[in-house]
Amino acid sequence: MTATGAYQEATGLTSRGWWWWERRRSAVLDILLGVLSALECAVEGVGFARDAGLPVPAGVLLGLVSGASLVARRRWPIAVVLISIAVTPASMGFMLSVVGLYTLAASEVPRRITAALAGMSGAGTFIVTFVRMHQSVARGDYDPGRWYVPLVSVVMSFGITGPPLLYGLYIGARRRLMESLRERADSLERELSLLADRAEERAEWARTEERTRIAREMHDVVAHRVSLMVVHAAALQAVARKDPEKAVKNAALVGDMGRQALTELREMLGVLRADPVAVRVEPVPLVAVAVAAAAAAAAAEEGPCLADVEALVGQSREAGMVVELMVQGEARGYDALVEQTAYRVIQEALTNVHKHAAGAKVMVRLAHREAEVAMQVENGPADGFTADAGLPSGGNGLVGMRERVTALGGVFVSGATDAGGFRVSAVLPDRASVVS
Repeated sequence: MTATGAYQEATGLTSRGWWWWERRRSAVLDILLGVLSALECAVEGVGFARDAGLPVPAGVLLGLVSGASLVARRRWPIAVVLISIAVTPASMGFMLSVVGLYTLAASEVPRRITAALAGMSGAGTFIVTFVRMHQSVARGDYDPGRWYVPLVSVVMSFGITGPPLLYGLYIGARRRLMESLRERADSLERELSLLADRAEERAEWARTEERTRIAREMHDVVAHRVSLMVVHAAALQAVARKDPEKAVKNAALVGDMGRQALTELREMLGVLRADPVAVRVEPVPLVAVAVAAAAAAAAAEEGPCLADVEALVGQSREAGMVVELMVQGEARGYDALVEQTAYRVIQEALTNVHKHAAGAKVMVRLAHREAEVAMQVENGPADGFTADAGLPSGGNGLVGMRERVTALGGVFVSGATDAGGFRVSAVLPDRASVVS
């Protein structure tokens, strides 16, 4: 098992490591075990050299080399176990065998290789124990019975091989489980970070959409009312001395339109200020989305409807515009957002006529169809006699109308006519189906 990242810092990993060790304490532990194993094997090598008729230094040297191989247990666990099996007939390497089997079982070596080497180590221990016990019993005067030597050999074999093997398997499984949990936690942390980023993006998108909607509503409300006020003010200036009665009438219209504009603005600002929860939950992205959607729905329900189109046309007529309204089909109830969008399209189209085609004749068509409502505002060219009121244009009228219509799944078309005028056409479904 190899730890990386922050886990390395927590477990004390070095940045470069020592040879095959990744932690200094691992190197110190293995070196200490290697020294102890070498000393054990060296002591046991003395007896082996005497029994085998070899020089004692040769037996000690064999024990030192064999025991010192335990230092490489993390790098070459198979080699360490093979060395422990090789020196089993010499009755040396008890620590080498136990620690080597544990390391082999806890490593990533395939289980079939681990089982084969553990079986070889157990068989070697059984054979050596059986032979030595049999020789000891044969030299002694006491006969413990036939079952004694095999039983002791089996117990020794399993006692030396089983515990380190089972403990190593447990430690290896635990390490793999911890690594899996750690990787899963990192994966979940990355997913949560991505979800948080997406939630923040959606919240920002919702805030942007809400700002755009508010700006569009402000434009529709203010532009139309103020445009009519400017037109009436220009007419008032022109007839103030010649026709005082008409001037008084125009002044009254200007006042009425100003009050209507202020009323609509006050209602819109009231929607923004109505819910104090919006201020408290602004840092929470998903709640901000819900608040923005609720504000949009409330504004849609309280907005104008198609029944107000006739009054809208009447206001333009009072401002001196020649407007004809044609309604086809039977009027019926639509979604509040559909009616509000249809009203705003007609309103903005009439405002554009006031701005860009003074004195032009206008035809407003409203058609109630089977599954949709269509509207068209077409004006001819300016008559050239009516003075231009000098209304400013921000260039956002057509853009706002297109955004409103397409957001509901409708179709919007605008452009100049062959007669030199301008036409705005829109078709909306009878049920609002918001397109993201």
